[in-house]
Amino acid sequence: MSFREYLLKMKGYAKSPPGVNLREVFWSWLGSAIGIGLCSYISSTYFEPRDLVFLIGSFGASAVLVFGAIKSPLAQPRNLIGGHVISGLIGVACYQLFGGTMWLSAALAVSLCIAAMFITKTLHPPGGATALIAVIGGQKIHNLGFLYAFVPAGLGALILLFVALIVNNLSATRRYPEYWM
Repeated sequence: MSFREYLLKMKGYAKSPPGVNLREVFWSWLGSAIGIGLCSYISSTYFEPRDLVFLIGSFGASAVLVFGAIKSPLAQPRNLIGGHVISGLIGVACYQLFGGTMWLSAALAVSLCIAAMFITKTLHPPGGATALIAVIGGQKIHNLGFLYAFVPAGLGALILLFVALIVNNLSATRRYPEYWM
């Protein structure tokens, strides 16, 4: 392949997807507001007063998937829960093994969690952030050790799933999930 052909691959070949109607925007907004609001409330009321962490950035990306792209394989329950928990475990392990070398720990956490999610059929892109947060998240995150994979990562994902099941199915035109396993 010539360099020109290589560059032409970056041109793109598909048309932009169509926009969504305002009903879809509303349901996506409502679900994400309730889901992230509930996680934020639990964090500020129960976790932060005890100097613990519950709200992590990767939940924002999960909300986009489970409320905005509900038909995507990446948004299904197996992917949501499995992706966060597996990635959290790998991120903590990488920090504990290579934490002194941050660049190595971060690179291995993200790349290994991608491989593990592919192997376990739980690919959920926010899982990459969950693994990275385990490495760069600071002392409060590091103090959690492997518990981080279950609280906040797993429990937060379960809360988002619970809200997604309720809100996404209130609309006559939406159905979630597409499948469980």
